[in-house]
Amino acid sequence: MKILHVLDHSIPLHSGYTFRTQAILDEQVALGWETVQITSGKQGERAAAVEEIDGLRFYRTPPPATPWGGLPVLNQWRIVEDLVWRLEAAVEAEQPDLIHAHSPALNGLAALRVGRRRRLPVVYECRAFWEDAATDHGTSREGGARYRLTRALESHVFRRADAVTCICEGLRQDIQARGIPVAKLTVIPNAVDAERFALDVAKDESLARELGLDDALVLGFIGSFYSYEGLDLAVSAVSLLGENPARRSSGRGPVHLLLVGGGPQEAQLQEQVAGLGVADRVHFTGRVPHAAVERYYSLVDILVYPRRSMRLTELVTPLKPLEAMAQGKLVLASDVGGHRELIRHGTNGRLFPADDASALASAVGSMLDDRASWDAQRVAGRCFVEQERTWSRSVRRYVDVYERLLCRPAQVQHARADGEAAP
Repeated sequence: MKILHVLDHSIPLHSGYTFRTQAILDEQVALGWETVQITSGKQGERAAAVEEIDGLRFYRTPPPATPWGGLPVLNQWRIVEDLVWRLEAAVEAEQPDLIHAHSPALNGLAALRVGRRRRLPVVYECRAFWEDAATDHGTSREGGARYRLTRALESHVFRRADAVTCICEGLRQDIQARGIPVAKLTVIPNAVDAERFALDVAKDESLARELGLDDALVLGFIGSFYSYEGLDLAVSAVSLLGENPARRSSGRGPVHLLLVGGGPQEAQLQEQVAGLGVADRVHFTGRVPHAAVERYYSLVDILVYPRRSMRLTELVTPLKPLEAMAQGKLVLASDVGGHRELIRHGTNGRLFPADDASALASAVGSMLDDRASWDAQRVAGRCFVEQERTWSRSVRRYVDVYERLLCRPAQVQHARADGEAAP
């Protein structure tokens, strides 16, 4: 079976989107399927129209040649038209059995047009509602004309696609509420390759000294600094913890916050740190090479995910808490819907009321007072990943989706290196 994946962007670019794509493709190849990929004009200019990366073939769509300036609707229309043209060529050359388009809806629109002409089934995968992300980034207003148009386009794709997949229950419920039959929907959850994450990695003492974290209790966040991540709440919590007389007199080391990465909120966070006078306890590293990330994880005692409550965070599950659990790290997160799908309070992590810096500070204090439970939580987090959120388990859910559309069994490899049996 050959699957043609239609993507917004892909490797060599790095993002949560490309990491999920790479995991899906690796597992589908392990199942004995052949995949070929095409990216939209949003990938950017590439040297070759077709290129091989890590054994995977990518057809590239050039970015739109016409500068539309402040006309976003016309620019998006051009993205779709160019992708249709490139997709036709890829289908002609590759002769796939089905087309699997991934968010955003622009990819779905192009896939549906080509799929209908070529009589190929189309799967559409929703990874997030992009209108909600645009609202957080300030490029759209919830309920505004652009927001409603984006939502309507995606609902159109949901109705016309032969099958719809999404990454979590929050998205599934919203899609179903739009009138999409439950039989048409399948959740393919975010996951991790647990074997790629080492447990009990020794603290990198030289890096700790370099950053001034020798004797500190370290809260950490590793990722992109978007406003919906609520990192300003973590900064405020560090300030509140430093002002707590009982905490200061406890004889324990100071609580520090390690922020690894960068993004739109970095400048505002640095201003906040300076204003609160906590520059000695909040550390910005900037973006670090992917190969070096494990060194920074080794310094963190508690990974914090203080996401604010909004449609995006209530509906979508993040990947980072799963990566933390896979490494046996303690996880503390706000109680938004996306986190509640992953974290069982008091078992594989802890939750605190969203949008409340004092609640976050209190939760950190409670964890410090209950160190006896830390080992059990670390073990429970790793077990949750191994038993429920590995990529091999997640990607096997495509088997039923593809079989229904092709009206024949999807050929699946029945032996894997990791010993996991095929369904």
